[in-house]
Amino acid sequence: MRIDELDTPAVLVDLDLVEANLRRWQAYCDEHGIANRPHIKTHKLPQLARMQVEAGAVGVTCQKLGEVEAMLDGGIRDILLPYNILGARKLERLRALHRRARLSVAADSEVSIRGLSEAMAGEPEPLTVMVECDTGLHRCGVQTPQEALALAQLIDRLPGLLFAGLMTYPTSLPETPAFFDETRALCARSGLAVSRTTGGGTPMMWRAHEAHGIDEHRVGTYIYNDRMTVRAGVATFDDCALSVLATVVSKPTAHWCVLDGGSKTFAMDTYGLDGHGYLPAYPEARLTKLSEEHGVLETDGLERTPQLGERLRVIPNHVCVISNLHNQVYALRGDEILEVWPIQSRGAVQ
Repeated sequence: MRIDELDTPAVLVDLDLVEANLRRWQAYCDEHGIANRPHIKTHKLPQLARMQVEAGAVGVTCQKLGEVEAMLDGGIRDILLPYNILGARKLERLRALHRRARLSVAADSEVSIRGLSEAMAGEPEPLTVMVECDTGLHRCGVQTPQEALALAQLIDRLPGLLFAGLMTYPTSLPETPAFFDETRALCARSGLAVSRTTGGGTPMMWRAHEAHGIDEHRVGTYIYNDRMTVRAGVATFDDCALSVLATVVSKPTAHWCVLDGGSKTFAMDTYGLDGHGYLPAYPEARLTKLSEEHGVLETDGLERTPQLGERLRVIPNHVCVISNLHNQVYALRGDEILEVWPIQSRGAVQ
């Protein structure tokens, strides 16, 4: 099948660009001695997770239990779940997953840590637990190295758990190394070893080696790239492996036309960018208005404008959202569709 045979809107994944993105980042990690643990929330596909591991990743990162389940079913065995797990049902699922995988989790409160310990009671192998630290985002995470030490000591005391180290998102300079250095020193004085530290963030990826003392980096968007990674300066539009193919279905005036994809295709958030996507064929056009199934493309001032029936590729602002809006992606090389991949963990937010 070729691109011109697809119905639209359709999500296209250029495998040549995916592979180039994987190679480039893995080479950087290898050069600097950084463990690569990519975040699968960007693509939600076991096929691409396996490619990442085969390229040299030590394992993957998942955000929710549903993603862990999908990755395990897809053959991935080393998984970090950097998310507080609370509630009897979720802890029951976590216990079952722990039996199937080399699984580690992160926590930032005594309540969540005690719940993990109770859930792991009687398990032959302890659950690896990291302390989540807030080093600048002001979302989740303990606020001070002293709080991190207290939780590390709790993990070390409680049955069924193994204290492994420290986790944060995103890596910030100089805040993250300073926070981790102080915490590591406090742990050492109390007889605890911090065997693993993990940071992350695609916008930070090419500076990860500057964060001394952090031995693992988690990236997600890098596999596809998007307008946000281009704005951050870590990629170019030529590195963007995912695009949405859409058709011009209306042209009411010379100043705008309408695509067959709206908020259910591209999502409403602009992330501070001008419009909802970038069109390589019409770089000056602006996808400014979305309703559910219509995308208004402003073309005022363009010498050449899209015509009715024309099919256009749109690079989205944020690819992670695209993966959660669509049932499948079309994996291609050139104009040839090689495979159709159902997005197995789409909607896996529990």
